Amino acid sequence: MATVELTKDNFDEVVTGGGIVLVDFWAAWCGPCRMFAPVFERVSERHEDVVFGKVDTEAQPELAGAFQISSIPTLMVVRDKVVLYSQPGALPEQALEELVTKARELDMDEVRRQLAEQGSRA
Repeated sequence: MATVELTKDNFDEVVTGGGIVLVDFWAAWCGPCRMFAPVFERVSERHEDVVFGKVDTEAQPELAGAFQISSIPTLMVVRDKVVLYSQPGALPEQALEELVTKARELDMDEVRRQLAEQGSRA
């Protein structure tokens, strides 16, 4: 699947639609972002069942602010409306593949149970 441009107008719809969504927060002036872009694109082509979205932080400052993005690239993984991963830095291709595999293998019922336990302790 090709990457999808995410904007304030379509972000919620895409990310809360269910399944796995990888979001790359980037900007055109960012050297590491430009180096990571082809890696993100290649991995997206191998995983038709996963949405790979890109947020241009210059064009979408509201989204960058909402997620407190202070370094780019930042990669976020969302599955079934739960943020599983959010870290700055470009990943090598193999590490990105492993991240997709781990997100796919998670037992989301167990993840939600753990989140509920953490919330009740707070």
